[in-house]
Amino acid sequence: MLYLTNDAELLSFFLPLGIIGFYRYLWYAIKLIAWILYRPILPKESPTYTAEHDVTIIVPTIDAGEEFKIAARSWMANNPKEILIITEEKMLGPLQNFANEVNPDKIRVLTVSRANKRLQMTAGINATTTEIIVFADDDAIWKPTFLTYVLACFEDLKMGGVGTCQTVHAVNPSGYQTVWEVLAGFRLTIRNIEVAASTHIDGGVCCISGRTAAYRTLILQDPAFQYSFTNDLWLGKYPLNSGDDKFLTRWMVSHGWNMYIQVCPEAEISSTFKNNWRFIKQVLRWTRNTWRSDFRSLFTERHIWTRHPYVAFTMVDKFFNSLTLLSGPVMVSILAAQKYQHPLWNTLVSYVCWLLLTRALKLSPHLWRRPQDIIWIPAWLIFGYYFAIMKLYALFTLHEVGWGTRAGVGTTLAADIAKEDAMGEKVAQGQQEVKIELEQLNNDQQVNRVGPNGSTYYAQDGYPKYIGPEIDMGIPVGRF
Repeated sequence: MLYLTNDAELLSFFLPLGIIGFYRYLWYAIKLIAWILYRPILPKESPTYTAEHDVTIIVPTIDAGEEFKIAARSWMANNPKEILIITEEKMLGPLQNFANEVNPDKIRVLTVSRANKRLQMTAGINATTTEIIVFADDDAIWKPTFLTYVLACFEDLKMGGVGTCQTVHAVNPSGYQTVWEVLAGFRLTIRNIEVAASTHIDGGVCCISGRTAAYRTLILQDPAFQYSFTNDLWLGKYPLNSGDDKFLTRWMVSHGWNMYIQVCPEAEISSTFKNNWRFIKQVLRWTRNTWRSDFRSLFTERHIWTRHPYVAFTMVDKFFNSLTLLSGPVMVSILAAQKYQHPLWNTLVSYVCWLLLTRALKLSPHLWRRPQDIIWIPAWLIFGYYFAIMKLYALFTLHEVGWGTRAGVGTTLAADIAKEDAMGEKVAQGQQEVKIELEQLNNDQQVNRVGPNGSTYYAQDGYPKYIGPEIDMGIPVGRF
């Protein structure tokens, strides 16, 4: 390759590409070193919080499958005080029967008027009586030691949110994973390294994953938080239902709370992923959520720059990594267009071998656990380039806020749902339809709560922003 580029006319082009390549591998080396140095927080012999007294598990769901039963039994093995399953009304019967079968004393099933994840989460929050809330997807399977290690982080009184490391649970009962599930596992391996590195370097993280995450209840029961959370708009007009974990993470950052990710076998969760092409639709939704949230973190709220500068830099880096990844094929294409003494196949083979080797090294923690997945490294390589293009596509389609993989999950704001339900009740009773103002629905949301640094939850730098209709509730309103 050096011989092929030993040309004065091409040197000015390939030198910048070489610098980009050096930067990418240096950046990965820094993350790898931080991951090696990272240490989880270990439980105390006499902890302040215990699962049986201080933890409520909230599970928003609308289409729970067989894996839900496995997950629920793994939650029960952690002995929480209560499990709240929040669903839509048509699922009440089946889920109530399941709760009665597993443990009717600890599992309650609540309903909301329509499928809306943020509305479901808020209903669970308001029904909670414990100090700690743990949100869990309906397919998140825990280790028996999970809550013990999560609660260890809350010994820090400024700890607001705690996340965990993750792995893939096969949909097939035999344990066989399709190529789509293996790709999901590869993504989680990279993520586990990244969140451990950022936690070690500056205590921050881009996102506390919503598959399972723990928070202090007092933060989430604040009216200002709940209004912002359930009336979240993109560009002032697109209601957001997914991306709840991104919102929660930004709230921790902007309101002075600490975060931590427990990356250790004792706190690891496993979760199912789409085992077919619909996995691509999941990734597209996640990518759009990442674009929206990172724009807000960096340019609207901006707390991330002072609280977690390393995380801020990783967000900026992700803006450009699609372009840098695609620079490789550009270089090879230019080489292929030139007439050199060496045949074209020599260039292509050396390039592909280098890519396969470096990808395998980056995925070595995964391959150590599942060496059989090495055959899917070429698929991971292809997926990487596809993902780079998908990222650019997602950037220009941020107005598409649908769930993508779940039919019937609405994107209506909670305030609008409340208005529609109230109007529907009056119509059903034969009353004249009247307009219900949001002020009437949210009079109780003017209460100020105090954060860990003595500041109000919502008054810092005009936060929250993008929270919906501009009404005077004592909450500064802005829009991105």
